[in-house]
Amino acid sequence: MASSRATARQRRSPLSDDAASTRQKRAAAEAAAELIEDGMRIGLGTGSTVAQLLPAIAERGCSGLRCVATSPATELAARALGLTVQSLDEVGELDIAIDGADEIDPGGWLVKGGGGAHTREKIVAASARRFVVIASAEKAVRKLQPPVPLELLAFGVKRTLLALDPAELRDVPRSPDGGLIADYLGAIGDPVELSRRLSTTPGVVEHGLFAPELVSLILIAGEGGVERRTGAKPDG
Repeated sequence: MASSRATARQRRSPLSDDAASTRQKRAAAEAAAELIEDGMRIGLGTGSTVAQLLPAIAERGCSGLRCVATSPATELAARALGLTVQSLDEVGELDIAIDGADEIDPGGWLVKGGGGAHTREKIVAASARRFVVIASAEKAVRKLQPPVPLELLAFGVKRTLLALDPAELRDVPRSPDGGLIADYLGAIGDPVELSRRLSTTPGVVEHGLFAPELVSLILIAGEGGVERRTGAKPDG
């Protein structure tokens, strides 16, 4: 059954569609674009903040960039701006990956995957020497809250959902690679323990909890400027 709560994250973020949030996303994106240099191999995330990033990268006019996109939408938008997009297998190790987040806690844990591309996003983040997260101020939270996005195998999905209870399939049924998209709706509590539980449940392809060890730098834009938070992954 499709979840009636799959849009809970959007309801929690009253700034998500207003002018202040858009300004903040643009500011974070522009700060991240300043990290791009000639010849870099770049991982591009998915979502509304990355939509601000792509033109910021294109406007820098760097030469020899090779990009890997985490979703068809990002790939189309990047190509339209004249950026070169190739597969991860073609490009190999990335110099930098840049992506947004749905939630960021004080310890550097992220919830990602509101757009259903979190499996690709995690692969790209892990493939990058430096992973930079960009966000507007409302994404910074005191404690992570559900839902946590999931990608599930179609085989035995009802059994998988029972094992994860409470979890529900989304109305948007598939990831970019054909997996079913669902949300874990229970309390997150300790993200380390929940991450372990989700990762070890048969039928779960990937989940949207990103550990601090994946993250090099977090750029959070507010009305007073861009805050820089250091992640646990060596920065560069």
